[in-house]
Amino acid sequence: MSTAREDLLAAGLAVFDRDGFEGATVAEIRSRARASNGSFFHFFTSKKELAGTLFLEILQTYHAAIITSVDDRCGAREGVARLIRAHLDWVVINRREARFLFEISRSEWGEEVRGAQRTENSRLTDGIERWRAPLLARGELLPMSAVLFFSQIIGPAQIFCRAYLSGRHQSDPREQVETLIACAIRAVVAPGAPERVGGMS
Repeated sequence: MSTAREDLLAAGLAVFDRDGFEGATVAEIRSRARASNGSFFHFFTSKKELAGTLFLEILQTYHAAIITSVDDRCGAREGVARLIRAHLDWVVINRREARFLFEISRSEWGEEVRGAQRTENSRLTDGIERWRAPLLARGELLPMSAVLFFSQIIGPAQIFCRAYLSGRHQSDPREQVETLIACAIRAVVAPGAPERVGGMS
């Protein structure tokens, strides 16, 4: 059974998805959650605080899906493919959350939210690096910074997903997964890297 806080966050997500951040009101969120004014302000000081909390919770869920898609058994090509599939699957399965995270969320969240976002981004980087570092050391992935690596893997898929989330493209972005994987492999996998899984030849 959901809590009042969870109900408010779910209502906020629905209202932000329908009306955008500017168009959403505390009254509409409360109405959808069937929560009193006192209940709303018990958990959140404002619409902006609720939205920032929602942003961080969705970000954590997204990052967890990405991090858990790879492990030390994955070779370079397989890991790249898994990362891209994980991103596309999460966006399609969680379309409303993805829209909020990538299309609706705002750069002017408070410093507390931005600080928590930096911490979450560091956790994502650390999780990916646990898989990537040994492959770099063996020369199976091309040398580049963690930020550049992630942008080469997720960047093109993300651009494609934005068109889907905004409604400019109606087709499921997973239909293009093989092309996105092939392009990413060319961008980050060293030529001649073995077709293998983890430490097995």
